[in-house]
Amino acid sequence: MEKAGYAVSEELLELSIEGMTCASSVGRVEKALKAVPGVKHAEVNLATERAQVRFDAGVRPDRLVAAVVRAGYEAQVAIASDQHGEQLLPFAAAIQNGSEHPLAKAVMDAARAKGLIVPRATEVTAVAGRGMSATVKGRQIRLGSTRYMDELGVSTAALAAAAAQMQQEGRTVSWLADVTDAPAVMGMLAFGDTVKRSSQQAIAQLHSLGIQTVLITGDNKGSAEAVARALGIDQVRAEVLPEGKANIVVQLKAGGRHVAMVGDGLNDAPALAAANVGIAMSTGTDVAMHAAGITLMRGDPALIADAIDISRRTYAKIRQNLFWAFAYNVVGIPLAAFGLLNPMVAGAAMALSSVSVVTNALLLRSWKR
Repeated sequence: MEKAGYAVSEELLELSIEGMTCASSVGRVEKALKAVPGVKHAEVNLATERAQVRFDAGVRPDRLVAAVVRAGYEAQVAIASDQHGEQLLPFAAAIQNGSEHPLAKAVMDAARAKGLIVPRATEVTAVAGRGMSATVKGRQIRLGSTRYMDELGVSTAALAAAAAQMQQEGRTVSWLADVTDAPAVMGMLAFGDTVKRSSQQAIAQLHSLGIQTVLITGDNKGSAEAVARALGIDQVRAEVLPEGKANIVVQLKAGGRHVAMVGDGLNDAPALAAANVGIAMSTGTDVAMHAAGITLMRGDPALIADAIDISRRTYAKIRQNLFWAFAYNVVGIPLAAFGLLNPMVAGAAMALSSVSVVTNALLLRSWKR
């Protein structure tokens, strides 16, 4: 193609190599890389344990890693600079443009901050609990979790080590893949969850109320456990599909416990509906607010404990008012039946009963956090 006057798109990738001990090891690794069809140049540095590889755009990075492994050494992608790197954020933003999901908003914010032109996506479809699919610039693009990539037959081995490191640091990893021809990973996006300042206080307040906390999320186990440790959450259920969240709620209810589910996303709706009490955030999706029985008017986790405390106090007031209402009647009716109660006194007692009940209820207005 080059002789015919057409330029061949090339990519540059850096691999981290482990297990090399001498110059002969370098030679074996270089020979293995150059044997991969499409590789133009491979240079290995024993001191830095790195290999720089230049190859045609059609060569998948996992093939280079596999070639090094077959030569008897360990390898992983260290740095990649290619056309996929330039397309990663624009394509991801194209798929998620218009989505209400917090991660989608993060992608759009990053694209705007870099001044990128976001291409138009068509046939955009949400795949529940897995990710999204769309057509971008004529390519069949998929964005989602590791589970989604596995189901699509997309190998993420080339970036597996980097992804594992990100997950251990508490980040959520999403993959972007092109499945137009042979399924191939284009790259990964790592999201760092910023825990709200009031979250730890909210969990502490729930514990003070005698409430156990369970984190149910579709995110990877590493990031979920990191958040749980930071906040002091009792249990973690990670990598759960939307229907799985509802099943977990049902299982918790089966133990005779009353379950309140808090969520703000589309995937939380089934669990919100299945719980004894569903609590949604006004900053979340409309579906979540429709499925929940309570909507908090601010996206502040501390309001959860406040809502529970207010509801408990309200229930206590109802019981108190019922007691006094019945007490007045239990005492007053027999006295009136035997003619021992003056009608004027009875009328005053009924009025006093109403005033006491209303006054007791109005004491709720003095509630403070």
